[in-house]
Amino acid sequence: MQMADTIFIEPRPTGGFGATREGGKRAVVTGETQREVIQETKVKYPQATIHVARVRNVAPGPDKFRKV
Repeated sequence: MQMADTIFIEPRPTGGFGATREGGKRAVVTGETQREVIQETKVKYPQATIHVARVRNVAPGPDKFRKV
């Protein structure tokens, strides 16, 4: 049995958002909005655990990830 992927969705330095597998360097899904990337990731990787970076800033840096 294959383990489900863990995928992180974060803002990209060039704009928009990207979804990257845990430990990966390249985005597997990209898009203009978090919603767009979340939806496409759910279609391409239905068994994956998806974590989304919160866009708000708290204290000295961005907040943590939330599970979708």
